[in-house]
Amino acid sequence: MTGFLLRRIGLAVFVILAVTVLVAYSVRLSGDPTAMLLTGSGNITQADIDRIRAALGVDRPFVAQYLDFLGGVLHGDLGLTFFGKTSVNALIAQALPATLLLAFLSLGLSLLISIPLGIHAAVHRGSWSDQTVRLLSLVGLSFPNFWLAMMFVLIFAITLHWLPTSGFFGASSLVMPAATLGLILCAINVRLVRGAMLETLSTQYILVARSKGLAERLVLYKHALRNCLIPILTYVGLQFGDLIGGVVIVEKVFNWPGMGSLAFDAISARDYPVIQGVVLVLATLIVLVNLAVDIAYGLVDPRVRLR
Repeated sequence: MTGFLLRRIGLAVFVILAVTVLVAYSVRLSGDPTAMLLTGSGNITQADIDRIRAALGVDRPFVAQYLDFLGGVLHGDLGLTFFGKTSVNALIAQALPATLLLAFLSLGLSLLISIPLGIHAAVHRGSWSDQTVRLLSLVGLSFPNFWLAMMFVLIFAITLHWLPTSGFFGASSLVMPAATLGLILCAINVRLVRGAMLETLSTQYILVARSKGLAERLVLYKHALRNCLIPILTYVGLQFGDLIGGVVIVEKVFNWPGMGSLAFDAISARDYPVIQGVVLVLATLIVLVNLAVDIAYGLVDPRVRLR
């Protein structure tokens, strides 16, 4: 297990470095941040532009800029923003908890709904309830998350006045963003759970467990569900990574103060330090989630540890 963890950690460091290099280089192709700073200014000379570029540090070669960024990371400092000279650490510390809270709630809501529904559909294969679950999941897969978000705002905030339209003002502000992401994930997960359970329920050890007179709930949730968790864990790990790094549209619709909104504003302003800091933190989180999923394999299925 120690050798496995060391190999995975080494690979994770390589992936994070590769992602940050790629993003740091590609974002510089989007344009010069001095153009954003000088928007609306009067007569600007080339000397003024050169002075601003030197002050921002973007006049040096890319390798030098990236090495400075890595040096700051090793000291726990992600630098200052180009606009306002605010600490990037402080901005991420404010935005990350909101994104993590939304991601955990959305994923938890999805699993809470999809696992029982998927098991029920698999046990009652071909019945009207199974057909209903499959139809609803297909409908859920057809909805773009931004459309569902806008429908929630239109119905529950503007028409019924039950929930706030946007922002983060307490528990009520979590309902629509979490439901938007959770229901979309639920449509995927219920089909995944159903397929995995159908395959597991046809195995011999399930037939033996039932022939011994074990309670059906024990057979389903202790024996069958545990042995089909490998594909479910894999996909849930990928979904959590997507939630952390891919909620930009939903966060903008609900004006949610998370990492997605922070990244969107930084990209629009070509604020290199913020973009690099956000990508580094998100890439690290996604890699850690995948490492946790790999470790969970061994806990769920001892055969993985033997291999």
